[in-house]
Amino acid sequence: MILELSKTYVTRDGVGMASRIDSDVFVKRYFTYCLQCNFCHDVCCSHGATVDIENVARLEQIAPQLEAAIGVPRDQWFTGEYTLDKHYAGGQYTRTQVRDGRCVFLNKDQRGCSIHTYCLENNLDYHDLKPSVCWQWPIFFENGLLFPAIEVREGELICLHQGPTLYQASRSELNYYFGSELVAELDVFQQQIAGLSNSA
Repeated sequence: MILELSKTYVTRDGVGMASRIDSDVFVKRYFTYCLQCNFCHDVCCSHGATVDIENVARLEQIAPQLEAAIGVPRDQWFTGEYTLDKHYAGGQYTRTQVRDGRCVFLNKDQRGCSIHTYCLENNLDYHDLKPSVCWQWPIFFENGLLFPAIEVREGELICLHQGPTLYQASRSELNYYFGSELVAELDVFQQQIAGLSNSA
């Protein structure tokens, strides 16, 4: 069911907006705590990620440090093919390279994203360097609609049906990207839908 929001909310970078939300984000659940998972083997990171051109530029600014940290030269980070799309910062995006069925930025000797790890180790905000599609996942937006990622919609996610709802898992990221006013409105939806589920 598609729910109408009270207003249109705009992302902090100005490239996206939300005026509606798919109620499935308040119902569907997934494991969420990726680094505590011992059964998926980082399958979510097996296809690489889209990266907007401005994000690429920020990564290139720290290329020497990041190369040293992850052990992969910068010319192997991205496909080099760009697609025009106004929904991405800078109006273009590319993809991260995939090597041996894994995103080039996936940690080799430990779990998780090497960009995220680098940010934590250097007291940096991962939102500035990690591809936004990765920290927004599993709730995306298009044409004003917030909705579950395709892996959730099509039941492909190995860790479905356990853990918090998609909204609960993504609440802090939605707050960061869209602001606290949107989150306050979504909190009400979550409570209402949880109440309906409990009374059923």
